[in-house]
Amino acid sequence: MTGPAATQQDEPLKRDIGLLGSAMLVLNGIVGASIFALPGTLLADFGAFSPFLFPVFGLLVLLIALPLGEAASYFDRTGGPVVYTREAFGPFISFQVGWCYYIARFTAFAASTTVFISYATALNPGLSEGAPRAVLIVAITAALAIINIVGIKRAVRALDAISVLKIAPLVIFALLGAALYGAHGLGPIELPAMSQVERASLLVLYAFMGFETSLVVGGETKDAKRTIPRAMIGTLIIMIGFYFLVQYGYAAAMAGETATKAPLVAFGEKLFGRPGEIVIIIAALFSVTGNLLASMTGAPRLAFALARDGQLPRWFGEVSPRFATPVNAILFMAVMAGALALSGTFAALAVISTLSRLFVYLASLAALPVIRRKRAAAPHVGAMRLAAPAILAGGVLFCLWAVFQSSFEAWKAFGALFLLGSIFYAAEHALARRRRLEGAPESG
Repeated sequence: MTGPAATQQDEPLKRDIGLLGSAMLVLNGIVGASIFALPGTLLADFGAFSPFLFPVFGLLVLLIALPLGEAASYFDRTGGPVVYTREAFGPFISFQVGWCYYIARFTAFAASTTVFISYATALNPGLSEGAPRAVLIVAITAALAIINIVGIKRAVRALDAISVLKIAPLVIFALLGAALYGAHGLGPIELPAMSQVERASLLVLYAFMGFETSLVVGGETKDAKRTIPRAMIGTLIIMIGFYFLVQYGYAAAMAGETATKAPLVAFGEKLFGRPGEIVIIIAALFSVTGNLLASMTGAPRLAFALARDGQLPRWFGEVSPRFATPVNAILFMAVMAGALALSGTFAALAVISTLSRLFVYLASLAALPVIRRKRAAAPHVGAMRLAAPAILAGGVLFCLWAVFQSSFEAWKAFGALFLLGSIFYAAEHALARRRRLEGAPESG
């Protein structure tokens, strides 16, 4: 379990992800179901100020993303945060980062699958329960797994198409809402109380989570050390503007109204009647599908990276000789996430999603100074000599602040998950040591 980390040559994966593909992973990691539910809550609580929450929190998220981008610039291997924390802190922290992030991703996948069902039900009520619901869950999970198994290039191409289909309608509707109703519909802007912002912080922060998706597939990205930081930071900045635009258009059109449906569905209906409502529902289906596909692309690579480093059974690290993809890790993800979605038992685990990701961010940010020292990185020059440490410190402080906004229930669930991971790590470590002593194969 604690064998030496593999070299890049030990990863028989194809580098089929370019700059656009890496950007699409970021975009679809960020934009899922939340944008279709969040605008109504933010408008009700913050009124005309609600669009400005996205630039405020987006810039704070950049304090996390910029150091993560620098960390990515030192590696071209699969695993992202798993790789960074292993080099800095060793296998135990690396395993916990991968373990917590992996659990968070596949429980979020299960939760998003049920969101997909809820939007599909709006078009066909017969899909809400029983066999039709189960068949749809199995079908979408299997389809996304197959797309991933047959090649990362096909998965990224699918993300390209899905991205257009989910982003374009929202941009058009938001521009139309802003043009038709404008600032007079939005009303006066009043600064909210800090306590009010704190209560909404995790909601807005969650809307940006997933920007780190492209980090995990470094072993399948062309010129990963340059491509991933550029794609991640550039796309995140664009998404800040996108969220602002959607919230502004929605707030301008819907100010003073109480939506009886999902906020953006009501927005579409106001602009175009029933056809507008249908367009938004279809866009939501594509949005959730893109988010699910990004998760199905990223999460299995975490298991692959842990297996590569001897921290999970080698079975998870098996690569398809035909497609050069981590087929077993993808299949395991599909089966587990699909089973959770079918059973509906993921709710208790889903509450740790935000807290787990914050743990991953914190561990990765803390790893950066150690990585720089170990790699004998050139010192920052000019303005970056002061800016880089300040950005890193700001990212750490923002993560800590966000961590302490989490509920006690989330802390309990995360603590239990961390403890379970520690037990699993210790057990696997003991078994691996026993196999080495006996001269048997470590894992299979």
